[in-house]
Amino acid sequence: MSGYYIGIDIGSTAAKTVVLSGDAVAEAFTLPTGWSGKETAGTIRRTLEEKGYLTGDHRCTATGYGRVCVDWADRVVTEITCHGKGGWALFGRDCTIIDVGGQDTKVITVAGAQVKDFLMNDKCAAGTGKFIEVMASRLGVSLAEFYALAEQGAPLAISAMCTVFAESEVISHIGAGERREDIAAGIVHSVAGRVARLCERHGITGDVALTGGLCDSRYFIATLSGELGRPVASHPFARYAGALGAAIAAAGKDFAGVREFSL
Repeated sequence: MSGYYIGIDIGSTAAKTVVLSGDAVAEAFTLPTGWSGKETAGTIRRTLEEKGYLTGDHRCTATGYGRVCVDWADRVVTEITCHGKGGWALFGRDCTIIDVGGQDTKVITVAGAQVKDFLMNDKCAAGTGKFIEVMASRLGVSLAEFYALAEQGAPLAISAMCTVFAESEVISHIGAGERREDIAAGIVHSVAGRVARLCERHGITGDVALTGGLCDSRYFIATLSGELGRPVASHPFARYAGALGAAIAAAGKDFAGVREFSL
């Protein structure tokens, strides 16, 4: 097939799209999911049409929280499968992939590009990227500013396992006049600790690799590495792992391996 392989990952916070052409990434872009996954899917379709990727000689696979909203995709595939395929392609080896998403966190064991086992957290958002996003807003800063603050802080204890109670702890710290740097550091350590405990329940095989929205934060990666007692690898393209895996799934048996991830 000489056309394009398109992968769309509509998460609870962001929607990622990857287009493969042959063995290289031709396009990758992110849009906020917003209140309607259906509207976001429509925007993605118009963008792909404008860029000339929906030629009729293409295949499209959708994944993620809002995958059913992409009713024009050829197929839908679970997030677990797509993050496994995309993560294995990015890191090029058998490993344990941690995907910290906006709604949930997944720990996936991959071997030979196949998912061997996985474990997801419960429905509480306290161990996800959404908790950090909400807490950054509570502190009145952007995510970039939040991580910059956290790097300068001494982490305060945030021990509650429930999102609502954890937020109450943060509000108490704010009311007590604690430094924002220390509160931010405590929030990151709280999330990293929950992710580490999920990994302990699942078990770790081989190296550890991080995908999802937190993969760009050096501070979170360093904190999670400390919680796990082992290095955590990331990749500049890791936030697109789910969409990349969906594009690989779209390629199916024609897929020979991605050669290039940079755009």
